Parts: sequence; C-alpha cells; structure tokens
Amino acid sequence: MSKEIKLNRFHLAEGVKPLLLVVMDGVGWTTQDHGNAVLHANIPTLRALAEKGPFRTLKAHGTAVGLPGDGDMGNSEVGHNALGSGQIYAQGAKLVNLSLEDGSIFQSDCWKQLIAHVGAKGTLHFLGLLSDGNVHSHIKHLEALMKQAKQEGVKRVAVHILLDGRDVGAQTSLTYVDELEAFMAEINDEAFSSFIASGGGRMLITMDRYEADWGMVEKGWHTHVLGEAPQFASAREAILAAREADPEISDQYLPAFVVARDGKALAPVNDGDSFVLFNFRGDRALEISRAFEGGPEFKAFDRIRVPDVFYAGMLEYDGDLHIPKHYLVSPPKIRYTLSEQLIAHGIAEYAVSETQKYGHVTYFWNGNRLEKFSEELEDWEEIPSDLVTFDKKPWMKAYEITEKLIAAMEQGKYGFIRCNFPNGDMVGHTGSYDAAVIAIETVDLCLARLEAACDAAGYSMMVLADHGNCDEMEMPRKNDSDPIVPKTSHTLAPVPFALYGVEGVSFREGDFGLANVAATVADLLRIEPNEHWEPSTIEIK
Repeated sequence: MSKEIKLNRFHLAEGVKPLLLVVMDGVGWTTQDHGNAVLHANIPTLRALAEKGPFRTLKAHGTAVGLPGDGDMGNSEVGHNALGSGQIYAQGAKLVNLSLEDGSIFQSDCWKQLIAHVGAKGTLHFLGLLSDGNVHSHIKHLEALMKQAKQEGVKRVAVHILLDGRDVGAQTSLTYVDELEAFMAEINDEAFSSFIASGGGRMLITMDRYEADWGMVEKGWHTHVLGEAPQFASAREAILAAREADPEISDQYLPAFVVARDGKALAPVNDGDSFVLFNFRGDRALEISRAFEGGPEFKAFDRIRVPDVFYAGMLEYDGDLHIPKHYLVSPPKIRYTLSEQLIAHGIAEYAVSETQKYGHVTYFWNGNRLEKFSEELEDWEEIPSDLVTFDKKPWMKAYEITEKLIAAMEQGKYGFIRCNFPNGDMVGHTGSYDAAVIAIETVDLCLARLEAACDAAGYSMMVLADHGNCDEMEMPRKNDSDPIVPKTSHTLAPVPFALYGVEGVSFREGDFGLANVAATVADLLRIEPNEHWEPSTIEIK
C-alpha cells in the first residue's frame, strides 16, 4: 500500500470499514424442496439480506473447489481451502484419481515399503470409510489398492470398514459391503485371500476429529487392532443384527464388530503387518494415525498393545506436524493465502468457531497449516463443542460464538474477523429435519445480533456458506406416498453470498465460486488481491 495513503487504526485506508466474514456451515440456497429446512425455517435476517442485497449465490461443489466433477459434493475442508486461498487446487479424490490413473501411487517409496514390509507372510490391512461419497474416501480407491497388492505378491489382505450413512444414504451400508464382497470373491484364489475383518459406524468408532472424543478412537483401536468387539460371522450379519435391534438406525451409528471364526477375530493387527488408512480427507484421519505412530508420549488412551507395523495414510493429513510419516499421495501445496496477504498489509485477524469447525477457520483456511503466519497479527479462539448428538442440541455454541465476535469487534483491533457457525452442517448430518430447522433459525438470530454489532462498531459483514446440507434433509421421493427417508449427506446446492453495511458495491455477472471470495475480501478492504487468486465478485462504483 502506498505510503501516501492515510491508514486508520485497523491499518486500512482511511474511511474503509473492517470486515466480518460469517460462514454458515452446510447452508445451501435453493428452492428445491426435499425436506429443505432452510426454505421453511423462520429466518427473517437472512431473507432480508437476500432481498435487499447485494446478494447472489456461489458454486461450492465439484470443479469449483478442486473435486473431480460437478457430481461431487463439496465439503467443509475443500470449501475453506478455497475461501482462504482464493484458488482452486486439485483436492482429495481428484489427487488420488490422478495418482491412480498415471500409476504414480504404486511407484512411490511409500507403496514399495508397504509391500516389502508385509512380505509373503504378513497381512496388509486397509482401514477406511466404505462408500462412494467421495468426501473422505471412495470404494474404488480401495479396490484399486487391493488389486495392485495381489499383483505384487501380497498373500493376505484384511479390510476394516467404517460405515457411512452420512455422505451417502443413511442405510446404504449393505450396498457397499455387497460390492466389496463381490470384488473380493473375484480376485481371491488359492494364493490370495482378502476379507472384511472388522467395522462399525463412523460416528461411533475411529473417525473422531479435533480431539472432541478420543473414546471413539479407542473403540476403533480395540476393534481394528486388538480384534476386541462383538463377534459375527460376516459384516452383513453384524449390520442386520443392529438393524433388527433398531430398524431406524443410521449406518453412521452402527455398533463396532469383528468378523470371527471359532471365537477368534480373523485379523487383529500383528507385528510385521502393513496398515493403510485409505481415507484421503485429513480431519478424521489424524487421531487414529497418531495412535499408530505415537511412542511412549502418546497418552490419549491406553493402547494395550502397539504392533510393529508399517503405517501409511492415503495423504499426508497434517503437513506441519507430518502426520502420518508415510503417505501414498502428496497433498496440494497451498500458497498465497488471504491471511498472508492481510498480514503483509499489517491487518490484524481474529478467527473463532467451536471445536467441530475450529480447524476449518484456522488450519484449512490457512492452506492446511496448523501454525499461524503471524503470532502478532493472528488471534484464534476455540469454543469447546458439547459431546452430544447435535439433533439433541441444535443451537450448539452459536450464542457463545456470537458473543466472542461482538467482543472482538468492540476491541477495535481487528481489520478482518472470520467465524464458522457449524449448526447447518452438524445438525444436517443427523438427518433430523425438525432439529435442522432450529439450527438454521438459531444462526439467523445470531446474524441479527451481528448486524447490530457491526453497525455499532463500524464493521461491514459478508455472509456465506461453504456447501449445502440442511437444505435437503430427505432423499428425493418419486411419489408422495413413498416413505420419507432422511438424508444426512451434503448437497450440490449453491450457497448464499450476501454483503451487509457495504455501499457503492455491486456483484458482477458471471459464474463464481468460493475461490472468488478472497479477492472480494481484498476489494472490500481496498487492498490489492494476490495475482494468483480467482477474480473478485464485486465492482466498486
């Protein structure tokens, strides 16, 4: 910024307002009505923003956030990467797809070490979410890895399945179990054996994130590694038994199980085995990775027995802490983030959310980086999430987040403030329509308070979402007489994008996505956007 420009206390050009950016997680904006909690909720604040403008929608899925195709739902991780970097990077599934297509994944040192370590006598274990949701994993990735392992001489493969019901239909697990069983029957022969060894619902075992509930990971460890869980003759038998006990149970909450013969688990993890976590998304992969790789310093739970295995992830889930030590596909190297650009101009930033989305406004926003770019200019605050299923408390910590935001604005220190209200996403994942309505209405009440606080503190506000979810709480039905089936996954809906307290600005015509937000923020703060960013959505009159 030119030295001739007079700066205010926020280190912005004189007369330029500081900015509050609000991410309403999981709130799509569409008139399609398959249990659309957003459409039917009482949300006068958000509707007024849409009516008065400036308002438009943004694309938040598929190619707009670096995923393979426009049939791929967006998610919070890739969404916040795009928001925070202003760029579109090949992400998750797309990275893995490219590596499988050109064969580079099997030429990596990591893959070669996995195969060498297991040899002809050990077991190669695969753990991951069994679905084609393409948010955390894809069943076709697992099948490709298993097929290659056989070709390279591995004799025994055990698969530990985490059941979805969240990124796909709530009771679709048998579809994927049947597909995997058919695939294994096709490749198995006298010299090669593959089978399902253990499993359980993703929200009960293994896939905790942000250290919200290490007990989930402990259950997963006992199930997959120690082979200690209720025993069944097959995964199908375990799933059917759980559904007999509770016909409405979602796959994500299915109890842990091991497949056993004669009272013994088929494949506990032993010394000399190799182990692959085939999930590509990082947030719910970090803790189980730490359990495998942690030494005596690991105190999250008593692992009882830590086998000597070669452990690898599909990706490096944390680039700063290098978790895991070995991984099959390198993650995108994200540079030129919005945070870096603001810091270069001396603009102080504040980020806040509750535990469930705290990493999204910090780690993912800053380009998959755990550390701050500047201890002096970046302040982050985490509000601990409650350990409840969020349909039981759909307001979550929205009130507390709002209080922190108001206090931050009143300090008169921060030129840019960002937050995430997780309600629309976390409650949407429960499949409860009534709770989702309460969730979005709660966020709307908070927006009303924030408008008043922005007026009082002299801030402008940007309101948007990172992907859809609670806008579609039911699976589409062919006929009104068909039973209502809850939908728990993300959606392909565009997301709302509104500006408040901004004058002399209009949205440009064109197709824009989340990656266009960083340059828009820069324009509102009257600093130059980074040359690597996608263009701004606004024109300043």
